[in-house]
Amino acid sequence: MYKKMLLSVAASATLLAGCDVLQSALSSAATSSSALSNTQIIQGLKEALNQGVTKGVSALNVTDGFFGNAALKILFPPQAQKVEKTLRDVGLGRFADDAVLKMNRAAEDAAGGAKDIFITAITGMTVNDAMSILMGEKNACTQYLKNTCSAALYQKMQPVIKTSLDKVGAARAWTEVVTQYNKIPLVQKQNPSLDDHVTNKATDGIFSMVEKEEANIRVNPLQRGTELMKKVFAKQDK
Repeated sequence: MYKKMLLSVAASATLLAGCDVLQSALSSAATSSSALSNTQIIQGLKEALNQGVTKGVSALNVTDGFFGNAALKILFPPQAQKVEKTLRDVGLGRFADDAVLKMNRAAEDAAGGAKDIFITAITGMTVNDAMSILMGEKNACTQYLKNTCSAALYQKMQPVIKTSLDKVGAARAWTEVVTQYNKIPLVQKQNPSLDDHVTNKATDGIFSMVEKEEANIRVNPLQRGTELMKKVFAKQDK
């Protein structure tokens, strides 16, 4: 009986020692996981932003990136929707269709130029920016980019859009739309700015795609493309 008691005590001691070792290992792992420096957190978020921007822009900077995406497809400016309807009503819908196609082709062509603007904003991220993004809303990365580079993005995109509109024939198609419309008796003459409309819709579309990629990174660990990203966003998961 005494021998059995000794064996039981020994077994319990071994078990407790094992639990202590396990607990120590878990604590060590937790400490290691949470002990990310500010530099590491910023770098991890920069990697996430770079990934989101690269994927988001790449998805738009291709044929049908805008035109084939129902949510982002660029349509006539609101003030010109009467123009489109009237053209279709009188059997001139082909001019409207051609203009819509070429507006979207211009946006697709110009989208590639957005990446450099985003990279500049990402490079300037501070510690406060990083912590606000990490523990912020699900679209905090995208909001950071909107707040820091919307104006610069518009300024860069607008001349690129204008060039693209000319290159793909959208400016000519738009001129033809307005010309055909203004020939219709009794209509009020129209000529809304196409450059401004397409630039605004193109930048909206780019931010929308970046936001989509950010959501993927935040909710799906498999979308976190580097080890540092995995560690940084694991803090957000807790």
